Amino acid sequence: MTTAVAQTTPRQVLADLLPASRVRDIALVAGGAALTGLAAQLAVPVPGSPVPVTGQTFAALLVGTALGAGRGLASLALYALLGLAGLPWFAEGSSGATASFGYILGMLLAATAVGALARRGADRSVVRMAGAMLLGEAIIYAIGVPYLAVVADLTTAQAVAAGLTPFLIGDALKAALAMGVLPAVWKLVRRES
Repeated sequence: MTTAVAQTTPRQVLADLLPASRVRDIALVAGGAALTGLAAQLAVPVPGSPVPVTGQTFAALLVGTALGAGRGLASLALYALLGLAGLPWFAEGSSGATASFGYILGMLLAATAVGALARRGADRSVVRMAGAMLLGEAIIYAIGVPYLAVVADLTTAQAVAAGLTPFLIGDALKAALAMGVLPAVWKLVRRES
């Protein structure tokens, strides 16, 4: 007895709309790392916190969503490795394992998670995009805040006060921007097809 198995193909992410090649993938990975590095320079110091508000988290989540899980992970890994090697493109032109490096580690996983969700269509609607962004932000904080507590010798309450609470409103605004932009891009792409 033979059973027919339905062939399912993963949904496309925005990067898949470009002609496929290794050169495309390398350029997208490098471009995503560069975008994250540039966005990290948009930094506003937070009084009482060693971590500034930056465009870095927005870029990391956007890169993961637009490139997909594999390329998103590769892009953020390239960003992290080059920053660890001394390229001054972490927040405020820093490099190396700073107090905020835990957030960068969280961005690696967050980009992968939102990229996987985008492949399943999370970037096609505002509601699903909201869920993906929330998950991505939660992953970043779940790694960044404990890392900050350890390297800055803070209690859990101090780490939450310095590394989470001041950023919630800004991250909600960044997530809202992504929730509007990505579904709109997909609508535009569908019209052009």
